[in-house]
Amino acid sequence: MRLGDIANVDAAANGKPLDGIRVLALEQMQALPYATQLLGRLGAEVVKIESVNGGDMGRSSQPSMTDPDGRQVGATFLRNNLSKRSICIDLKSDEGRQLVLELAPRFDVVAENFKAGGLARLGLGYDDIAAVHPGVVYLSVSGFGNTTDSPYKDRPAFAAIVEAMSGIYDYQARNDKAPQASPVGALGDISAALFGAIGVLAALRQKDRTGEGQYVDVAMLDALIAMTDIVANFWSMGLTEKAPLILENFRASDGWFVLQVGREPQFAALAALVGCPEWLDDDRLATRPGWVRHMDDLIRPGIEAWAAGMTRQEAAAAMAKAGLASGPCLTDAEIVSDPHVEMRDMLVEMPRTDGISQPVLTPGNPVKISGVSEGPESRVPWLGEHTSEVLAEELGLDEERIAALRAAGVVA
Repeated sequence: MRLGDIANVDAAANGKPLDGIRVLALEQMQALPYATQLLGRLGAEVVKIESVNGGDMGRSSQPSMTDPDGRQVGATFLRNNLSKRSICIDLKSDEGRQLVLELAPRFDVVAENFKAGGLARLGLGYDDIAAVHPGVVYLSVSGFGNTTDSPYKDRPAFAAIVEAMSGIYDYQARNDKAPQASPVGALGDISAALFGAIGVLAALRQKDRTGEGQYVDVAMLDALIAMTDIVANFWSMGLTEKAPLILENFRASDGWFVLQVGREPQFAALAALVGCPEWLDDDRLATRPGWVRHMDDLIRPGIEAWAAGMTRQEAAAAMAKAGLASGPCLTDAEIVSDPHVEMRDMLVEMPRTDGISQPVLTPGNPVKISGVSEGPESRVPWLGEHTSEVLAEELGLDEERIAALRAAGVVA
């Protein structure tokens, strides 16, 4: 799907669920920018406040492209900031802080993902914003939360940090090998973003009911504990080893496919499919823990001998026909050309501005609503692209005043 295209055209006249909702986002990297981009895809208008010194940290990530002025725009920024406007304000200056306090009442939602307590120390925490905008929905996303005295509250956090602290790395570690860091990309960021977006939607509804502003506080570690629910739950039920089910990758002729078998009827179907009916009479495989213990000496050889003459897709399709959940381990190039991904408009193309023909691909909106169109979306904003426009529209500042602020380094 290209920027500017519309999917579900028939619903375009209906508008979007969050039309009229305005979000002022003091954000960087991914945990909050993904959330506000999702709110924007549902109709909200998002104005992003960036630092006057280089902007959002995501702009400096790699790989990157260059914008029309030759400045770096990193992949993290490109994935999370479609259809936003960018203004640059020095939050550490008194005048910059005052600009934010004047802007805030014009927005329904103020959102930030500074380290816990960071914006409060700058005089822009929830209490400061609520003093000038009592009805605000204020979202904080941080590593360890703002509303409790967590022993970790002063620590910086990226996705992998909270993933490790959730227990899932250790849970998945085997044979004294070092746990794999960040095994599924930015799970810690995206999960926190999703809970943040849900929190904003619920808070807006609560405000509709009560007329009162709301403070939504999302800790990334909390989000990961929710996402990795089996760690604490299985421990509480006495299971401290690997989960008793078949959940492994198996080799086919052209790579790997994954298979999950967690019930006895599924195991019986698997044994019949791969030509190993003797498994059902083998006492070693009579229990689910037995499947795990004898994965490498019995089950894997049987499955991989069966799959040796098939491709990943053929093996997964045969498994599915037998009622078993399986799928091929696709490569990055295969994902880009996958027919499901195309049919679901799950990749958005943003043309590059540095002479490279291959467009930047950004995941589309996973939320499909029958009466709501997807798109159109616009490219990410260049650094500070809308500073003058927003200050003029929202605060009525004239060109002379904006130029003076720019000369003083308050805005950029």
